[in-house]
Amino acid sequence: PRMLPQLGVLCCLLSPALLLHRFGTPIAPPKLDNVADLPEAKWFTQQLDHNNVRDPRTWKQRYWVSWEFFATGGPVFIMIGGEGEENPGWLKAGALAEYAKQYGAAMFILEHRYYGQSRPTADLSVKNLVWLSSHQALADLAGFIVGMNAQHNLTGPWVAIGGSYPGSLAGWLRLKYPHLVAGSVASSGPVFAKPDFYEYLEVVDTALQYENSDCSTALSTAVDKLSFLTSHRVGWSMLTKMFKLCKPFDGKEKANIATLIETLIGNIETVVQYNKDRKGFEGGKWGTDIICQLMDNRTAGSELQQFANINSLTLKRADAKCLDSDYANKVAMMRNTSYEDPTSRIPGDVGNRPWFYQTCTEFGWYQSSNQPGHPFGATFPVDFFVKMCSDVFGQKFNLDLLKTGIDITNREYGSLSISVTNVVFVHGSLDPWHALGVTKDISEEAPAILIEGTAHCANLYPESKDDPQGLKDARKRIGELIGVWIKGDVNK
Repeated sequence: PRMLPQLGVLCCLLSPALLLHRFGTPIAPPKLDNVADLPEAKWFTQQLDHNNVRDPRTWKQRYWVSWEFFATGGPVFIMIGGEGEENPGWLKAGALAEYAKQYGAAMFILEHRYYGQSRPTADLSVKNLVWLSSHQALADLAGFIVGMNAQHNLTGPWVAIGGSYPGSLAGWLRLKYPHLVAGSVASSGPVFAKPDFYEYLEVVDTALQYENSDCSTALSTAVDKLSFLTSHRVGWSMLTKMFKLCKPFDGKEKANIATLIETLIGNIETVVQYNKDRKGFEGGKWGTDIICQLMDNRTAGSELQQFANINSLTLKRADAKCLDSDYANKVAMMRNTSYEDPTSRIPGDVGNRPWFYQTCTEFGWYQSSNQPGHPFGATFPVDFFVKMCSDVFGQKFNLDLLKTGIDITNREYGSLSISVTNVVFVHGSLDPWHALGVTKDISEEAPAILIEGTAHCANLYPESKDDPQGLKDARKRIGELIGVWIKGDVNK
């Protein structure tokens, strides 16, 4: 979605591109005082197809390593890369670095195939995307661990850490390769694949109500008024000006209406998903408190006008002059088979072409408007996103193919009934993605931590004096669990 953010996000101030989407990018890395201290990237020779012993082709996968805290014979921590470019900033700040310091661990970051500079194929054509899947990514991690053990004569236990989609991978890595990883920290990772993730906006609604009971109502009113304006030509002209659209709005196409409304609600969704967690990283305060103050301020304008003001602020923060809400343009950007990311947000926050491919073939997770009662209208049902799969990748990429892929995902990994040990599943109560994650203990060996009042991947960020007690307690408990896994592995 991101997932996170993507699902790896910590370092530095968010770039304009990161501000435009959520789960289709890795979680943003931590802000560092001295970037010069970061190690240079290295390259690992990786198999192209782990499922075909007759295919000898290989490619170069990017990774980073730090021995800063390593004690000989000590453990090895690996941060799993996700659906975007990875950043070595995690080697210096945040959960990876803190736990490595605590346990004298070596640190690795492995970039996910098809993202960043880890490019197995010349381009992202449909025929070349056949080797992009979570299954191949997990096999990459297994091959990498075996390779690093041999290259550096490492004898200590490995622990995997991931946030967002890499949080899902962290849990699945321990499931599939328990002999290679002693345990995993799975933060904000969804494990239940399904086409229609209508619960996402339900959690957004809850988060707004948590802030202010009138806030959600104001947003719902704004969406109603917006929907009405999409129904006639005078309204189209008003919308073009009010929401600073890059090209005149054309409401003849239902897909354009869906794209516009979904994109504008996406501004709110992004704030909710990372609510308050990254105030120190994003160059200014931007949480549900600010959103609700704006939406509830009738002296400054109607609900629709304030909705437009939030859009203007979002554009300003992203250093964008106008809002691209043209469906045909979105499809054209996603049909680009180069490794360049789209220049504006894609419906459903799918981020980039390879992540969209994974959602169309493995996960779904489309953040639709199919909530009971339709508090935010009904203009972007799950069919809208599935149609986009077909429009981008071809007619074979339809609902039947998606359901087949989802069945494989849930059957292979176990969905919410995942049977695994030495994994801690961590979620924030305000993070919409917790609705598809493990939020109750599977067993003593596979506990869940639901951190009240926090959002996406909160436990992976550097500590802050403003952190709620629940977040501090969660970080401490995760650290203790890592200690138990390391000790248990050594004592085998």
